Amino acid sequence: MLRITTHEDAKNVCLKVEGMLKGAWVPEMEQCWRRVSSDRNKALIIDLSEVEFVDTAGRYLLALMHARGASFVAVTPLMTHLVTEIAAESDLPH
Repeated sequence: MLRITTHEDAKNVCLKVEGMLKGAWVPEMEQCWRRVSSDRNKALIIDLSEVEFVDTAGRYLLALMHARGASFVAVTPLMTHLVTEIAAESDLPH
């Protein structure tokens, strides 16, 4: 199961993600991201503090989101490690 809640203010759009980012939920997350990222004047924050698991497709989507400017909030060891890996990979020369 996956729950995505949108919080918005004058400067930011935050997607709070809860549950497991896997399987059929990955395209659902992508649709939400694409819908809110259309406002280029606001920073996009992805709150992963309540995410329990991310599969390969979910990880790829998070990496794409990061490459397009999203920032992450991660508090659990698993999500902190994942976010650190994604950030490090984006720093590698292409």
